[in-house]
Amino acid sequence: MSHRFPVQVYYEDTDMAGIVYYANYLKFIERARSDWARQQGMDQMAMREDGLVFVVRRLECDYLGSAKFEDELIVETAVKTITGVRLIMTQEVLRNEEVLFRAEVTAVCATLEGQPARLPAQLRRKVH
Repeated sequence: MSHRFPVQVYYEDTDMAGIVYYANYLKFIERARSDWARQQGMDQMAMREDGLVFVVRRLECDYLGSAKFEDELIVETAVKTITGVRLIMTQEVLRNEEVLFRAEVTAVCATLEGQPARLPAQLRRKVH
């Protein structure tokens, strides 16, 4: 099941041509992943207090179209694969039904010192 997250394009998101600056798509999908995690019942602040954080290990993306100032977008997020140490998600940024941006994001769990750690069991159970 995919998660849908709305994004409104503001002036600050655009370049001089009025088109969304390419790096801002990464911010949009990050917000959507954070919202997805919250809706899964994950408390990332509590995880941090326990010494664990999520880290993006790999990101592959394609820019397929251009969003513009005042566009209303949707970020769709879906879990592709989950293992004991890795969570791979697909994300698309859409304007209406048009896919403007597509990414595959690999996230891992790490200690605050940057050492790899297993994904929390409740997360693996919940999204499997």
